[in-house]
Amino acid sequence: MATRDRAPVGAPCWVDLWTSDVGGSCAFYAELFGWEAQEPSPEFGGYFMFHRDGVPVAGGMGDMGDVAARNVWKIFLASDDIDKSVAAAEAEGAQVVVPVVPVADLGTQAVIVDPTGAAVGIWQAGTFPGFTVLNEHGAPAWFELHTDHYDSAVSFYRSVFPWDTTTMADTDVRYTTMHTSGSQGEQAGIMDASRSLPDGVSSYWSVYFEVDDTDAAVSLVTALGGGVVSEPTDSPYGRLATVTEPAGAMFRLIRSVR
Repeated sequence: MATRDRAPVGAPCWVDLWTSDVGGSCAFYAELFGWEAQEPSPEFGGYFMFHRDGVPVAGGMGDMGDVAARNVWKIFLASDDIDKSVAAAEAEGAQVVVPVVPVADLGTQAVIVDPTGAAVGIWQAGTFPGFTVLNEHGAPAWFELHTDHYDSAVSFYRSVFPWDTTTMADTDVRYTTMHTSGSQGEQAGIMDASRSLPDGVSSYWSVYFEVDDTDAAVSLVTALGGGVVSEPTDSPYGRLATVTEPAGAMFRLIRSVR
């Protein structure tokens, strides 16, 4: 388990779910991770928080008016100057899909689509820092960009955020990890998915949630009506699997090497 007061600048700091079935998703994650869904907030358009052991671990949102939910998880990266971050992202070819907007005294958010086609949020914390617990059962553990424009993605995130990067693999499957000044260890990864992304599927960010037992968690996912994209497999970093919830949002599970 790792705890922190807030994420280093440039690091993933929050995740939220955009779901077409709020009730079903809340029930699913309650059974899978022990999350408790808080009441939706009318002030914020029905946005709600998932808590685990009383601590915020993720957010959630249903359909937004006439805009149907796309059943996806979204990653937010921390900024200490969101206007500067968004301007830098635009200068590097990103599209701003949600402009900079304050969220009461909690913080300020924006959402961009990077030049490789992946949507990612930006969060400048006010009173709300994002998640503060990592790497325990039901909490976020890792964040990864799957892209078919690997070199462009690495260049973009290094330019927009204060990322220091390390090339972990540069052969069949290229992989880069990032860390930020003052951070402890790697914070996220970029994978060259040019050989694995299906036709018509653009780059995307993915969240890994820590579990005590990957195989048991996958079995529970299927019992709860979810699906399995990739069966559990061992890696140098832990036992991994990719699954979907019943509404279709994809995420990953990991039992990390400890």
